[in-house]
Amino acid sequence: MSMTRYTTQLAVSLAAIFVVATATVLPLQPVFGEGGARRDVMRAEQHQQEALKLAKDAVAHGKQGHAEAVVSNAEAALQHAQQVGKGPHVDAGVTELKNAIEHGKAGHTDVATKHADAAVMHLSEK
Repeated sequence: MSMTRYTTQLAVSLAAIFVVATATVLPLQPVFGEGGARRDVMRAEQHQQEALKLAKDAVAHGKQGHAEAVVSNAEAALQHAQQVGKGPHVDAGVTELKNAIEHGKAGHTDVATKHADAAVMHLSEK
């Protein structure tokens, strides 16, 4: 009987040591490798800012009547927006950029500009 009690106490002690050691060492290790979660957030923010800048450029060119520049800026903005990730505002921004590209290619500069402007509005949201 005493051997079982001793074994149980030893097992509990070893488990406690394991828990303390694990709790001490784990915070030192990055959870997703090289700080991956934070890096991914930073990349998404950079892509969102670049998409927003390019969409604003598309609007500016559209107001000047430059359909080709609207298309090229909207296409570049779309590439960045698609790297941001999912979300209602990003998805709406992507849709608006696609519409801007479609209308810009058709020569509908005013409609393309309105879609690019709507993309700016959505991409500005968090």
